[in-house]
Amino acid sequence: MNNLPIILALIPFVFFVFFLLIYKTSLLKASLITFILYTLLAVFYWGILPNFIFVSFGKGFFLAFDILIIIFGAIFFLEILKDLKVINNISYYLEHLSHDYRVQIIVIAWLFEAFLEGTAGFGTPAAIAVPLLIGLGLSPIRALIIGLLGNSTAGVFGAAGTPIKVGYAGLNVASVPFVASILNCVGIIVPIFMLWAITLGRENRKKEFFEALPFAIWSGVVFILPSIFFAKFWPEFPTIFGSIIGIILILITTKLHIFVPKENLSLKNEKDLVRTMSPFRSFLPYIILVAFLILGKVFLGKIGLPINVGFKYVFNLFNPGFAFILAGFVVALIWKSKKEILKDSLKEGVKEAIPPFLVIVSMLAMVQIMINSGQNTTGLPSAIAIIAHFFETSFLPFFAPFIGAFGGFITGSVTVSNVLFGHLFYAASTPLGLNSETILSLGVVGAAAGNMIALADILTAEAVVRVKNQEIDILKGVFIPCMTYLVLVGIIGMIFF
Repeated sequence: MNNLPIILALIPFVFFVFFLLIYKTSLLKASLITFILYTLLAVFYWGILPNFIFVSFGKGFFLAFDILIIIFGAIFFLEILKDLKVINNISYYLEHLSHDYRVQIIVIAWLFEAFLEGTAGFGTPAAIAVPLLIGLGLSPIRALIIGLLGNSTAGVFGAAGTPIKVGYAGLNVASVPFVASILNCVGIIVPIFMLWAITLGRENRKKEFFEALPFAIWSGVVFILPSIFFAKFWPEFPTIFGSIIGIILILITTKLHIFVPKENLSLKNEKDLVRTMSPFRSFLPYIILVAFLILGKVFLGKIGLPINVGFKYVFNLFNPGFAFILAGFVVALIWKSKKEILKDSLKEGVKEAIPPFLVIVSMLAMVQIMINSGQNTTGLPSAIAIIAHFFETSFLPFFAPFIGAFGGFITGSVTVSNVLFGHLFYAASTPLGLNSETILSLGVVGAAAGNMIALADILTAEAVVRVKNQEIDILKGVFIPCMTYLVLVGIIGMIFF
C-alpha cells in the first residue's frame, strides 16, 4: 500500500486537532469540519457507493438521537433541582457529614461528583462541584483542579452507562463493563491525589495528609467495590449505585469516627449553604430517578422498536433520558412548582442539548463513513482498516488507555472518545490475536482518566466560577495524576491481558 491512503485517512484527524487546539475553534466547528472532510474524501477518493453515504448519515443520526434524549433529560432534571434548591440542600448535608475540610472535599469531589456523573454526565459534575469546593474555602484554581480529578473514574459508566452502550454501539461489548470495572480499581488513587492537592502549601502538610490518608483510601474502596458488583449485572448503574452505597458507608463510618482524622480542620469559619428542607425531601428526587431507571431496565431493557428506512436500526425503549424526563415532571408535581420552572427547564434542556448532539452526530456519522468507505468502486480498504494498521502492535494493551485519554482530552467526552476510537481498537486487536473486548475496556478507562485534562470540561468549569485563561495552571495540577493513572492501567493491561 502506498502512503497516500494512509495520509488521507489521517489528515482529517490532523485538521481536527489543529482547529481545536491551535486555531482554538469550538468542538462543534472542529467536528463539523472533520465530518465534511471525511465525507468529501469518501466520495471523491475512496469512491464510496452512494447508498452507504446515506446509511452512514442515517445510523450516525439515530445513534446520536439516543444520546440527545439522555442529555436533554439529564439537563431538564438538573435544572428543576437547581430551581427548587434541591442541589443546595444536598450539598449542605454532604458538607455536614464532617466538620473536617479534607473529609468534606473528598465526599463532594469524589462521591458526589461520581453520583452526578452517573446520573447526568457530559461535564455536569465538575461544573456543580467546583463552586461548592470554593465555598468550603479552596481557591478557584485549586477547586478546579480537585473538581477535574473527581470527574474521571466515574466516567466509565457515566450518564447511566452511555459511554459503553452508545460509544461502542455495534461492537461486541458483553464483557466490557465488568473488565472495565476491574481496571477501574486504579481509580482508588484519585482521592489520594485529591488529598495531596488540597494539603499542598499547608503549614503542617505532612501531618494533615497522613491523618486523612485512611479516609481517602476508604473513600476509593467504598465506590470502586460496589461498582464492580453492579457492572457484572447492571452495566448502566455501576457509577450511580457505587456512589450511593459509597456515600451511605461513608456516612456510617464517619459518624462512628472510623477512618476519619482525629482533629477536625476547617479552611473557613462560616458556611455559605443553609438547609431549607429535610434530608429525605432533599434526596427524594434522586430516589425517584433511580426507581424509574430500575423499572425501565427491568421492563423495557430488552424491548426494541425496529426502524427500516433503507437500512435497519433498532431503537431501544429503555433510554435513561426518559427516566430523567419522567422523574423531572414527578418532582415538579410533588413540589407543586410553578409552570415557569418547568418551561424554563425544558428550554434550558433543549438549548444545552443541541450543541453536544451536533458534535456527537457529526462524529458518529464520520465514524460510520470510515467503516463503510470500504464499500467502494476503487477497491481500497476502508479508512478504519488503514488507520487500524498503525495500532497493530503487541504494546496495544499499554497504548490503548493513552489513546482513549487523548480522545477524552480533545472532546471532553468519554462517549465521543469511544465513538472515535472504538472501531479502531476493534479492528487493530483482531489481527494481533488480542481480545477486542479487553482492548475496548482499556480504551474506555483511559478515556475516563482523560476527562481530568479535558479542555471542554476545563473551560466549562472556568466559566461557572468566572475564571479565565488559567488552563495551563489547571493542566499542571491534573497532568501528573492523569499520567500516573494511565501508566498503571497500561501496565495492568500488559501484565494481565
